This record gives sequence, C-alpha cells and structure tokens, in this order.
Amino acid sequence: MSTEPAAAEGHPGPADTDAPRAGEGAEPTGPEETAAEEGAGTPDPAETDDGAETDDGAGAGAAAAEPATEGVSEAAAEIAAQRELQERIAQRKAAKEGPIAAGGKLSGTAADLLAAVRAVESGERPAAVFSEPAPAPRKVVAEPVRRAPAAAPAGPAEPAAEAVDAVRALLAEGGAPASLAAPAAATLGEGADSALRDDPWQLLRIPGVRPEQADGFARALLGAECGPGDERRGRAVTVWLLEQAAVAGHTALDAPQLAEALGKRAVPDPDEAVQSAIAEGDALVFQDALEEPPGGPARAPESAQETAAQDGSEDGSQDGDEAERPVRVLVGLERYALAEESLADGLARLVNSLSKEDSSQALADWEPAAAAAGGSTAELIRAAAGHGLVLHTGAEAARAEPAALVQAAARLGLRVCAAAHSLDGRRRLAEHFGPGAPEGTAVTVSGLLSGAEGPGRDRDGALAVDLLVVLDAPQLDVETAAMLAESLPDGARLVLSGDPSVLWSAGPGRVFADLLTARVCPRIVSRTPDPGPVGELVSGIGVGELNEVAAPGKEVVIVPVRDAAEAIHRAVQLVADSVPRAIGVPSEQTQVITPGHGGAAGTRALNAALKERLNPGPGRFGGFDPGDRIAYVPAPGRTVPGRVVRADADGLHLDCAGTPVVVPQDAVERTVRHGWALTAHQAVGLRWPAAVVVLPGDATQALSRPWVYTAFGRGERHLSVVHGADSALPRAVAEVPAKPRTTRLQTLLRAQVPPAQ
Repeated sequence: MSTEPAAAEGHPGPADTDAPRAGEGAEPTGPEETAAEEGAGTPDPAETDDGAETDDGAGAGAAAAEPATEGVSEAAAEIAAQRELQERIAQRKAAKEGPIAAGGKLSGTAADLLAAVRAVESGERPAAVFSEPAPAPRKVVAEPVRRAPAAAPAGPAEPAAEAVDAVRALLAEGGAPASLAAPAAATLGEGADSALRDDPWQLLRIPGVRPEQADGFARALLGAECGPGDERRGRAVTVWLLEQAAVAGHTALDAPQLAEALGKRAVPDPDEAVQSAIAEGDALVFQDALEEPPGGPARAPESAQETAAQDGSEDGSQDGDEAERPVRVLVGLERYALAEESLADGLARLVNSLSKEDSSQALADWEPAAAAAGGSTAELIRAAAGHGLVLHTGAEAARAEPAALVQAAARLGLRVCAAAHSLDGRRRLAEHFGPGAPEGTAVTVSGLLSGAEGPGRDRDGALAVDLLVVLDAPQLDVETAAMLAESLPDGARLVLSGDPSVLWSAGPGRVFADLLTARVCPRIVSRTPDPGPVGELVSGIGVGELNEVAAPGKEVVIVPVRDAAEAIHRAVQLVADSVPRAIGVPSEQTQVITPGHGGAAGTRALNAALKERLNPGPGRFGGFDPGDRIAYVPAPGRTVPGRVVRADADGLHLDCAGTPVVVPQDAVERTVRHGWALTAHQAVGLRWPAAVVVLPGDATQALSRPWVYTAFGRGERHLSVVHGADSALPRAVAEVPAKPRTTRLQTLLRAQVPPAQ
C-alpha cells in the first residue's frame, strides 16, 4: 500500500445549501437504541441506512412513496404485494386447527401465555410444544400469464379535516407539536382525539415520537393521575421497544432483555408491562427450545430407562425430556413473527417438493453442463439439480458461478430468472449473461416481486420460474424473503447467493446467515477469489486480518489525517484531483464512504464540501441543483444513486442508472439527499470504479469487521483510505464481529426440515 502526499490546495468549506434538515436534532440514547446505520456516535433511528431523514419527534412524515414512472410506481406495487402476502398468511393462520410447531407462537388464551412465561421464569417445566400441520400443496399451472404490476393500494383513508383539527387541538393542549396531527389522525383512525385523551401514550405509535415526549404529553393531559407505573405507559413502551428492536434487525427480543430495557425506561414492573402487552394482543410470546444447555452439550444417557425417556416412550417419560431441554422465551411483534413463520414454511416446502426421482433425473440431465464448467461452478450446478434450496457463498468475482448456473438451466429448457439487490447489481449480473440473454432474466428483487420486472406469474399467482437465483442474499430481510418463498411454485429451485461477510439487511432478520447456520440444505463455497490488491486486502479483512498488500499501480492508497477537517479536505482532493489524475477514474465514478450521516466528517459535511467543489450552486430546488449527485430512497433499505436533471411543478427530475424518476415536491426532503458521500449500509450491493473511505477519529465506535469489509470492497479498481481512526481500524477488523440479531428462523426451520447431510 502507498501513502498519498499531502495537498497544497485550500480546504473548501461546507456549502450553505446542504444545511441540516428538520429532525436532525437530538439523537437517542439508552440500551434500546435501534439504528441499522452504524454511524458516528449514536445514530438516530429516523436516519438509518436508507439515506432519507425523517423528523425525530418534532414531526413524523408518512412513509416515502416512489413516484410512478410507468403508470404504477414500483414502491407502491411492492407495498401491494406485501399486503397481499400478509393477507394470505393471516388466512392460513386462521385456518390452523392446532398449536404450531416447536418454536412457534403458543396457542391458547392470554392466561395460558402468561402462565408459560411465569413457568419458565420460575424454573418449572415448560408447556408441551406441538407440531403444525403441513401447508396444503400449491397447485401448479404450467401456462404462464404475464401480470401487470399490482395496482397501488388504497392505503389508509386520508383523515378528514375535522378529525385532524380535533387532534391538533388536543396536541396543543398537551404541548405536542401540531405537525403530529395529520399522522396521528391517519395512524389512530376514527376517533383519534378520543383515543389519545383516553391513552396519551398512544402517541408513541406515531413514527419519530420517543417515550420522554409521550410522557410529557401524558403529564399535560392527565396531571396528577400520570405516573411511570401506569399500565397504559408500560404497554406502549413495550411495543415501542419491540419496534425499535426491529429497526436494529431483531425479529424478537429475549424476555429478560426486554424487561431490562423497560426497567431503564423507568417502568417499575417490567414483567407486568410485558404480560399486559401480551394479554392485549400488542405483542406475542414464543417458547423456543435451545439446541443444548447453556453449560454445554447435553450429557449422554446412562441407562436404558433414560434412553427410553429421551426417545419419548409410552410410559410418559417424554415429559422428562422436555423438562431437561432448555428453552428461551421471546417476545415479538406479530408482523415479523408471521413473516418468519411464512418464510420457514415456504423454504421447507421448497426443500421437500423435489422427489428423489426428479432429483435423480435432473442430476443426469445437468451433468454435462457441470462437467463442462468444472470447479465450484460444477458443484453449484449439481447441487441445484438435486435440491430445491441451495446456498452459495462468494465475493464479487464469484457472481459468475450463479450466472453460469442460470445459463446452463436455460439451455435445458427451464424457466430461469436471476435477481440482484440493486440496479447496479442487476447491471453487473446482466454483463455475465451477455446481450443474447432473454429479456427479464436479470432483474432486481423489488422489481420481481412488484411485477415490474421478470417473467410474470402463472394463473395461481406463483412466479413463472423453474429456477430463481437471488444474488446479494445477505440483504434479504424476513419480509422480502418470505414474499420470495411464498411466490415460488412447488418443484421450483431457489439458489441464494451472496457474500456472508458484508453488512446484513437494513430490515429485520439475518436470513442468509441463519440459513447457513441451520444446515438444512447444500452450501457451496466459491473458490473464485476477487483479483488484484483490493481483492487481496478485502479477503484478509474477511478472516480478521488487516494486511499490507503490494499495490504497484496505487490500487490501494492510505492517507493519514489528524482530524475531521483534514479528513474532509483530503477526501475532496482525492475525488476532484488525485484519483482522476493518477488512476484515470473521473470524479463522477468515485464514491466516498463514511460511517455515519452525522459527525464532523459524516455524509452531510462531506456532501456539502464535495458539492461546493464539484457542482457549486444555490440549491434552488429544495437544496439541489442540476448535476448534483443524489441518493434516492424509494423504500427503506433501498438506495438508488442518481443525478439531478431539473425541477418543475411535477417535482424533482432524476436520472437513476438511465431510468427517469420524478420525485414529488412533498417527498423530496424524505427520499432524496446528496450522494457524493454515502454510508457503507447505503453502499451495499453497489460498486464503483474507485472508492474513497473516510475513517474520522470520532467514528471509531461504529467500526466493525463487516463494516470495514463492506466499505473497502466497494471500489473495483482503486481504494483510498483517509485514515484517522488509528488503532481502532485493525482492532475492529480483528475483534469486532457483526452485531448480534435475535431471530427465530433457525428454530422454525429445524422443526420442519432435517439437517442436510
């Protein structure tokens, strides 16, 4: 690695046009902090890795809607597809006649649920767990029918002006911002003002509102009757904590962890608060069997009687086995519980839908293609031939292997499709296929689910595919993954491919990591390394080693800095001058990456300096000028780089990877920000010819091995590291793994699918 000499040019100051927006104020503190963005300091949950900022407490905007480009917007169609999935899940749940499988949601009355929690806490034997009937097989219709994108959902009705006025008056009485009136009326529905007067802590259901703000509102309305032990407060804070946990990636929380967080929120009786939320249906409780006791693996049986007990013999000794098997009690929201259960059901269906005869015939048919491919590509082809679900791991160069699988399956006459996380990922995937690939072979996951891209659906509503390959699989959250699994017909094959070392999904869950750990299907590890000094450096980071690599062509450059001001100065110099001159990569193809939005060298400060140098202007279109690089967020967790074209009465016109997009004026502040500098979470699934990673000293707590691996791997030809983190960088690579997430997918899958051999 080489070191870039210091520059002599002056430091450009921040542009006034990129001043902080509404809601960029105080940031949350406390154990329940739930920001997917591992930014400098403590990031705001309203300012996560989607790159769009919302009002934190002082105002709460509605969810951003993607503008329509061809009749119906992709985001609206995706929302419609999600609602359709949730309706199918709810119907199947209502049709169940018995309790669900081990690890599933307990059945019975609220009293039974509370009894289960108390039994586990007291050390008594937990209640027996039963199995769930297998879902009915899906009828497969061979003839595909191209379906238009789903119509935009009607969504909640616009609240009447009288209802908004009534809520506004109540908010004024309680000292809350009037800007919350419209979202409160829409969220709480008819009689919102009465609901808030009866239970002021319902204000916590409004996005961006925090417990201390709801407490102030409640004190103003209730006076002496308001207290921290109010049952309504405990229930509302419980739900709020579960929602914040979902922002951090959890699909559920351990009951003791939730109780501890409630205690730190001044809830005097956390157990009672959790039980109240469960009894009211605001939360669900689960009892998941652990694989082995906390102290180590279960001991071997010492007698025939004990062996019979562990096997569940007729003398009733099965209860003894259950008494000795440890369990954990989890609490979660219904939305993510249903998604995780649906995902487990769908994956189990795929694993079990291929018969041995079909697998044997497919292995024979696919063997010539496997033999011709060789290496790990051949292993992937053989695995996909004989199994309904296959996992494939590898870095950027390994994407050629699933692409070869798709081409081999297409030559055999199968209906194939490959989906990537981003538009840029779709472009790179299409390059492997070449110009002769059928239209709709390379798509984005969101476009496939919405119907805007891909092969369409058959008469039963299933995707018209025999083989679906999903790249960037670590970016799948549980809801998106559940939609994919539910959309595949019986007998189809699903291959999930991705780099397990990158940052996890923006939404809750760790689907790809859970599947790798569960061992319920074949796992193919690519032996195709990324080339060059950048690939060598990133490969070492993946195993916890920050090695010095030879870079004769200045492929990797380290730029030491003393403080944030110098870091900004050097980053601007690299993008505007050094990289174009020395490497030959123009400024518009160089991406700056930094840990967070805030801080002295966060994305806001860097974007202000880069705009002033590369595209100065007054920001006459809501802070933007034609030619500005932007990050557009059509849906949470999806960042689309683009450029401002113009603005008119219709909104802000963007060019996003060749696709024209118009963002309405009222959505610009929520969904568009300057994009010369991004966070690593925003950059997942994207690649540029050159990357400049800025590591200021005030962001060292945000560094982890997955963060460094992701950020350093975004440059194809060149990587510059503006380094002010000192020893925190090698320590993060060697010692700081991914932040843990609490999920249930492994438990649910193992109850339905035997471990793969």
